[in-house]
Amino acid sequence: MGKRLISQRRGRATPRYIAPSKRYQGRAAHVSMNKEELKGEIIDLVNCRGHFAPLAKVKYDNGENCLMIAPDGIKVGDNISAGSKGDTTLGNVMSLKDIPEGTLIYNIESQPGDGGKFCRTSGTFGRLVSKSQKTVTIILPSKKEKKFCPDCRANIGIVAGAGRKEKPFLKAGKVYHAKKNRNKLWPSVSGNSMNAVDHPFGGSKSNSKNKPRQTSRHAPPGRKVGSLAPRRTGVKR
Repeated sequence: MGKRLISQRRGRATPRYIAPSKRYQGRAAHVSMNKEELKGEIIDLVNCRGHFAPLAKVKYDNGENCLMIAPDGIKVGDNISAGSKGDTTLGNVMSLKDIPEGTLIYNIESQPGDGGKFCRTSGTFGRLVSKSQKTVTIILPSKKEKKFCPDCRANIGIVAGAGRKEKPFLKAGKVYHAKKNRNKLWPSVSGNSMNAVDHPFGGSKSNSKNKPRQTSRHAPPGRKVGSLAPRRTGVKR
């Protein structure tokens, strides 16, 4: 019978594994798709514990309010638009086919209307490098080029909050609460350091490094750790 590993216990729904999403400000996404151009105003800038970047509350002229990931340099009272063609003002929401090449963008949709999936964390941006009739090529922060549908939307600018990683945590409690805000289990402990009841690699003999780490593909769930069904073992000659 397999063990129930600590890393497999998220399904227990205990407070240790649940993100406090009820305390989040809400979902940061683009306004719903509309054929006509919408005008909006930034009415507030808020901090959400579930997002690394600050959020902006936007009120559009059709009566819809939404949360937007704030770009660097925006302030309360600024006006933005959604669906504009050729107006690359900071914070505007535009389709990729209408954005000029070389523009810095963020919160890029993966599929038209999904609200934005790429380049959302603080200080990040993508660069639109080329356009064709069927695809738009964008360089992501990882320097990887990815092709998108021309009807996908994005915000103009760079996500605010750059330099966040330059501030040190200084103590373990700060890291603990930062991880807990987003349902990230911390600290991460190696299997060798665990007890025998918690992991196959644990126990009083855990310091012994001569235990084989290869595991059969047909092993029970609690034993399937380490090198899972490797094609070959031993020293490569």
